[in-house]
Amino acid sequence: MSRVVLVTGVANPLASVTARRLAEIGEAGGISRVIGIDTVVPTGDLGGTKFVRADIRTPVVGKVLAVEDVDTVVHLDVNSHRSNAGGGGSKELNVIGTMQLLAACQRASTVTKFVLGSSSAVYGTSPRDPAMWSESMSARGGVRSGFPKDIVEVESYVRGFARRRPDVIITTLRGSQILDVAMHSPLSDYFAGSVLPATIGFDPRLQFLHLDDALNVITESVLEDRPGTFNVSADGVVLLSQAARRLGRPVIVLPSLGFAGVSRRVIRAAGTDVPPDLHRLLTYGRVLDNSALREIFGYEPMYTSAEVLEQFRHQIRPGILAAFGGNA
Repeated sequence: MSRVVLVTGVANPLASVTARRLAEIGEAGGISRVIGIDTVVPTGDLGGTKFVRADIRTPVVGKVLAVEDVDTVVHLDVNSHRSNAGGGGSKELNVIGTMQLLAACQRASTVTKFVLGSSSAVYGTSPRDPAMWSESMSARGGVRSGFPKDIVEVESYVRGFARRRPDVIITTLRGSQILDVAMHSPLSDYFAGSVLPATIGFDPRLQFLHLDDALNVITESVLEDRPGTFNVSADGVVLLSQAARRLGRPVIVLPSLGFAGVSRRVIRAAGTDVPPDLHRLLTYGRVLDNSALREIFGYEPMYTSAEVLEQFRHQIRPGILAAFGGNA
């Protein structure tokens, strides 16, 4: 059966690259059409993707599903680092947009598969966190506001949709932050700065995700049936102090009290910006157990966290970093 795939949020880099890859696979992989949807026109190359300018918060998305006979929805329009707010705040776009999209999918009898690009932020960040997070664990703190709260709500709505439409195959991908200059994730913006604020007495364990691994997992979720929730991350961890040394970045050590506000001002002065909740990650860290990705999903990450960081180091060399908005 040839699939008709809808990818949301294609003005954002990851969704744009995903849509292009799926369009390139085409009939060879059983994909007849790929439709990309967003409120603004993408600047990236969508290849053979058909772009529809529409807002998933409106009934238009239901019409797109019906007119195009969409059977697979890849929802990547949930993120913490928006450059295309499009007249609404991040929470409205993340949560309300997901609610409306799921309502449209529930009414669309053609939809048989839903892939959610979630985030490791669903686990929150707190001093009570376990050494590694498995998919069965719930957040112990740090999800009271901001993007972590958004993604917890988004996943809860997807679980509700699963109960109402048990015939739909649902894959939830809880990804670590992609470290790549083209993706502009909160963590990559932080590391691209000329100085790295850190909290006194903390050296958090960090885990990254390579763009190729992210694309491979999303693509596999579309081409094959992989129901369930999966942590998607590279193997291994990198301490913040190790990352700073490898990137050649000086560290500014700040007291934990007021760290969020001061670090944000420092990062802005260096030419970048980050969501307010990033300071928790830079204090307590977060590590995912990706054994289910290997053993159940059937995917072996190609890059370790250290290798992802090394590639990023080469990407932010002088001359390359200028296009990223930072300073070498």
